[in-house]
Amino acid sequence: MSRELTITVLAINEPKSGNNLSLHKVMDNRLAKFASEMQSELDVLLEGEQDCDDLVVWISYTSNYAIRWKIVNDVPTQIEKIVYDLCAKLGYIIWKGSIISVKRNS
Repeated sequence: MSRELTITVLAINEPKSGNNLSLHKVMDNRLAKFASEMQSELDVLLEGEQDCDDLVVWISYTSNYAIRWKIVNDVPTQIEKIVYDLCAKLGYIIWKGSIISVKRNS
């Protein structure tokens, strides 16, 4: 019986304060769209992957509205690399304190 990798990309919305609630709503909607698109891309890139059961990635905004990401569960190195490469291509930055150990080839 083959197992299938379950991929979950969650948009983490930060608590809102201040006068820009409409901007926060727009940015939260964009983040949810980016999470959905990233999950679709990872579904294609990791199709048939059997070395892992689950991949959970969080994405959020920094205070400057850059998108940051991190893997929040243990996954094999080859899956970390695929996520790292996709996020680099999309211009997303690693979330500080991230558990990822992939190094960029220079």
